[in-house]
Amino acid sequence: MAVPANLRYAESHEWVRVEDDGIVVGVTDYAQSEMGDIVFAELPPVGAEYDQGESLAVVESVKAVSDIYAPVKGTVIAVNEALMDSPELINSDCYGEGWLIKLCPPQKTELDELLSPAEYEAQLKAEA
Repeated sequence: MAVPANLRYAESHEWVRVEDDGIVVGVTDYAQSEMGDIVFAELPPVGAEYDQGESLAVVESVKAVSDIYAPVKGTVIAVNEALMDSPELINSDCYGEGWLIKLCPPQKTELDELLSPAEYEAQLKAEA
Protein backbone atom coordinates (compact mmCIF):
# COMPACT_ATOMS: atom_id res chain seq x y z
CA MET A 1 0.00 0.00 0.00
CA ALA A 2 1.33 3.37 -0.98
CA VAL A 3 1.82 5.93 1.78
CA PRO A 4 1.67 9.42 0.21
CA ALA A 5 4.71 11.50 1.12
CA ASN A 6 2.80 14.81 1.36
CA LEU A 7 0.64 13.78 4.35
CA ARG A 8 1.01 13.28 8.10
CA TYR A 9 -0.53 10.30 9.90
CA ALA A 10 -2.15 9.37 13.20
CA GLU A 11 -1.39 6.03 14.82
CA SER A 12 -5.14 5.30 14.53
CA HIS A 13 -4.80 5.37 10.69
CA GLU A 14 -6.14 8.82 9.84
CA TRP A 15 -4.24 11.07 7.43
CA VAL A 16 -3.89 14.86 7.49
CA ARG A 17 -3.20 17.20 4.57
CA VAL A 18 -2.33 20.78 5.46
CA GLU A 19 -3.97 23.42 3.23
CA ASP A 20 -4.01 27.22 3.45
CA ASP A 21 -7.45 27.39 5.10
CA GLY A 22 -7.30 24.29 7.31
CA ILE A 23 -6.41 20.63 7.40
CA VAL A 24 -8.18 17.88 5.49
CA VAL A 25 -8.67 14.57 7.33
CA GLY A 26 -9.38 11.13 5.91
CA VAL A 27 -8.64 7.47 6.56
CA THR A 28 -5.60 5.75 5.14
CA ASP A 29 -5.56 3.10 2.46
CA TYR A 30 -4.69 0.55 5.14
CA ALA A 31 -7.71 1.58 7.23
CA GLN A 32 -10.20 1.47 4.36
CA SER A 33 -8.91 -1.93 3.21
CA GLU A 34 -9.24 -3.33 6.74
CA MET A 35 -12.80 -2.00 7.00
CA GLY A 36 -13.95 -3.56 3.73
CA ASP A 37 -16.75 -2.14 1.58
CA ILE A 38 -17.94 1.10 3.18
CA VAL A 39 -21.70 1.59 3.06
CA PHE A 40 -22.29 4.62 5.31
CA ALA A 41 -20.39 7.59 6.77
CA GLU A 42 -21.71 9.65 9.67
CA LEU A 43 -19.89 12.97 9.65
CA PRO A 44 -19.97 15.69 12.31
CA PRO A 45 -21.76 19.01 11.85
CA VAL A 46 -19.80 22.07 10.75
CA GLY A 47 -18.85 24.03 13.86
CA ALA A 48 -18.35 20.97 16.07
CA GLU A 49 -15.17 21.06 18.16
CA TYR A 50 -13.00 18.05 18.93
CA ASP A 51 -9.98 17.31 21.04
CA GLN A 52 -7.10 15.28 19.66
CA GLY A 53 -7.98 11.58 19.87
CA GLU A 54 -11.74 12.17 20.26
CA SER A 55 -14.14 10.27 17.98
CA LEU A 56 -15.40 12.70 15.32
CA ALA A 57 -17.00 10.44 12.70
CA VAL A 58 -18.31 6.92 12.24
CA VAL A 59 -17.80 4.80 9.15
CA GLU A 60 -19.91 1.70 8.62
CA SER A 61 -18.74 -1.13 6.40
CA VAL A 62 -20.05 -4.57 5.61
CA LYS A 63 -17.66 -5.85 8.30
CA ALA A 64 -18.03 -3.40 11.18
CA VAL A 65 -18.75 0.09 12.47
CA SER A 66 -15.54 2.07 13.01
CA ASP A 67 -14.88 5.31 14.86
CA ILE A 68 -12.69 7.88 13.14
CA TYR A 69 -10.60 9.93 15.56
CA ALA A 70 -9.49 13.55 15.45
CA PRO A 71 -5.77 13.50 14.63
CA VAL A 72 -5.48 17.03 16.04
CA LYS A 73 -7.67 19.39 18.07
CA GLY A 74 -9.89 21.59 15.96
CA THR A 75 -13.25 22.87 14.79
CA VAL A 76 -14.98 21.32 11.77
CA ILE A 77 -15.14 23.89 8.96
CA ALA A 78 -16.29 21.54 6.14
CA VAL A 79 -17.49 17.98 5.60
CA ASN A 80 -17.39 15.92 2.43
CA GLU A 81 -21.07 16.01 1.42
CA ALA A 82 -20.37 13.59 -1.47
CA LEU A 83 -20.00 10.79 1.09
CA MET A 84 -23.69 11.04 2.00
CA ASP A 85 -24.64 9.55 -1.38
CA SER A 86 -21.38 7.77 -2.20
CA PRO A 87 -19.61 6.50 0.92
CA GLU A 88 -17.71 4.04 -1.29
CA LEU A 89 -15.49 6.98 -2.33
CA ILE A 90 -13.57 6.23 0.88
CA ASN A 91 -12.68 2.82 -0.59
CA SER A 92 -11.99 3.96 -4.15
CA ASP A 93 -10.11 7.23 -3.48
CA CYS A 94 -9.29 7.55 0.22
CA TYR A 95 -6.60 10.20 -0.35
CA GLY A 96 -8.67 12.26 -2.82
CA GLU A 97 -12.45 12.33 -3.28
CA GLY A 98 -12.92 10.14 -0.18
CA TRP A 99 -11.72 12.75 2.34
CA LEU A 100 -13.93 13.13 5.42
CA ILE A 101 -13.69 16.55 7.07
CA LYS A 102 -11.72 19.77 7.15
CA LEU A 103 -10.66 21.26 10.49
CA CYS A 104 -9.58 24.82 11.26
CA PRO A 105 -5.81 25.15 11.40
CA PRO A 106 -4.56 23.50 14.60
CA GLN A 107 -1.57 24.32 16.73
CA LYS A 108 1.61 23.55 14.79
CA THR A 109 2.87 21.51 17.74
CA GLU A 110 0.00 19.02 17.30
CA LEU A 111 0.85 18.56 13.62
CA ASP A 112 4.45 17.90 14.62
CA GLU A 113 3.24 15.06 16.89
CA LEU A 114 1.75 13.18 13.93
CA LEU A 115 3.72 10.46 12.17
CA SER A 116 5.80 11.18 9.09
CA PRO A 117 5.22 8.94 6.06
CA ALA A 118 8.31 6.88 6.99
CA GLU A 119 7.15 6.51 10.61
CA TYR A 120 3.68 5.45 9.44
CA GLU A 121 5.16 2.87 7.05
CA ALA A 122 7.21 1.48 9.95
CA GLN A 123 4.02 1.23 12.05
CA LEU A 124 2.27 -0.68 9.25
CA LYS A 125 5.18 -3.12 9.00
CA ALA A 126 5.14 -3.63 12.78
CA GLU A 127 1.38 -4.35 12.71
CA ALA A 128 1.66 -6.84 9.82
